[in-house]
Amino acid sequence: MNQRYPCGGLRRRDFLAAVAALPATASIVSASEPKAAADPKTLDLAGKLGVPGPWPGRVVEVKNPAMIHDGVKNREAVKATLSRGLKELTGADEAVDAWRAFFEPGDVVGIKMNPVGNPLANSSSELMLEVIEGLKSAGVKLKDIIVFERYREEFVGAKMHEAVPDGVRWEGLTGDPDPTQLGIKGYDPDEYVTMDIVHHGFDPKDDRTRRSHLGLLVTRRVNKIVCLPVLKDHGSAGVTGALKNMSHGFVNNVARSHSTPDTNVCNQFIPQVVSHPIIRKKCVLQILDGIKGVYQGGPFGAKPEWTWEYNALLVATDPVALDHVEWRIVDAKRKEMGLAPVGSVGRLGADSDREGFDIRQPQHIALAGNLGLGIFDFKSPLGRKHSIDHRIITA
Repeated sequence: MNQRYPCGGLRRRDFLAAVAALPATASIVSASEPKAAADPKTLDLAGKLGVPGPWPGRVVEVKNPAMIHDGVKNREAVKATLSRGLKELTGADEAVDAWRAFFEPGDVVGIKMNPVGNPLANSSSELMLEVIEGLKSAGVKLKDIIVFERYREEFVGAKMHEAVPDGVRWEGLTGDPDPTQLGIKGYDPDEYVTMDIVHHGFDPKDDRTRRSHLGLLVTRRVNKIVCLPVLKDHGSAGVTGALKNMSHGFVNNVARSHSTPDTNVCNQFIPQVVSHPIIRKKCVLQILDGIKGVYQGGPFGAKPEWTWEYNALLVATDPVALDHVEWRIVDAKRKEMGLAPVGSVGRLGADSDREGFDIRQPQHIALAGNLGLGIFDFKSPLGRKHSIDHRIITA
């Protein structure tokens, strides 16, 4: 297995040093301190922006072979593809009206990038720039746009900051390296998700080990977020799409979700984090970058031969439906290349010789659907309103 944890950024050497440095009993949060926000089941999100949003189940996949050719991306083609997708999603006649369905003057908008897996498949700078143009067309000011990722060092390492235009801010939720992932500098002390999942080797008496705090940027600085996940498989979660981009991109203490090969709990961690009311409310638009995809080895162990130019953007407000469509796309490519489906591989399953975790867990997508985060079924016995509406069109 790759020495770096698939999405935590924590190398084993750093982890062991961090464990040794932790106090034996470092319970730093008392029972009297503020609790997390209200249970999401109390929220009425029907018909409003957020998760699953005003178009639950609808996934618009726009294909355009001009977006990338021989590794070179075409921004004009990306613009045309994105505009076509947003119009189809919203029913708007013009792209500007589609953007105005989500954003308005006075909004402070975060654009969540995904540099994990650099350099083979990241959120495209061309796509990020067109999102910024779309926000501007809806009346959002440049100073009110923040392009971000959880780790500043990964953002810079992928050179994403170099493409951010003047007047737009960029940053990472975690500024300084934190091998333990328990520090809350840059994170909200009052907003967190508690799970009885503790990273291997950490002290379970330390309250911090059971909590994942939301970034301050997410809770206090922006009121809406556009997420730009990437078409990729994932060694522990099966696939990494909209849900995992939020669950592992907005909070600290994420490596506990797959701290060792035999303690993979992405099925629990991902849906539970995304259920936080602030995340549900603020993530209003998902644009999956399928210009180039990874079907094996993602995110850190991929090889060039395990990537392909898929030349599509997938647009949705429903992250569950979007991720189920992505899951099918990845598995279809794996079948084409003679590989087993992502849900059947692992050290205890198929392809055991090259897998890092006991078994992958793409079922987190179905479990997220069970929590009301979106629609999972392609054909639901409850009817069309409860089924995925996957629309495939061309730009």
